[in-house]
Amino acid sequence: MPSANDRLIGPVPASITSLAKTIVTPYDGRVAEFNIAAWLQLKGLENLPVSLMVRYLDGEQPRELAVEHSKVGAQGKVLLSGIARLTIKHNLQNVQVFLRTAVPAQSMLVEELFVQAVEQAHSDKRQALV
Repeated sequence: MPSANDRLIGPVPASITSLAKTIVTPYDGRVAEFNIAAWLQLKGLENLPVSLMVRYLDGEQPRELAVEHSKVGAQGKVLLSGIARLTIKHNLQNVQVFLRTAVPAQSMLVEELFVQAVEQAHSDKRQALV
């Protein structure tokens, strides 16, 4: 699971993960979906491949999911984004977003980390009247 060059981008607060509506799929069982985006500056990884990963606990079971793979730009910057479909058999907890690289980065600056439930469990059904 974890790699020696994994770097934590940031934890996802329980206030965000608890809002996600879970859907039932025929193959994966219950799934919660999150939009995730990370804007990073990575010194020493110019033009090298990197992966945006999510690690979480499903009850006591540690799980890991790749969200996106990309290449760092010539200036050492990268935008990684995608939808994370987290399989849940028990309960979702301790969600973390991290970067996986083949070689260690000299430094990592997180410009922004965005995480949002694709669909919230208790969405507001009110509509504006025109």
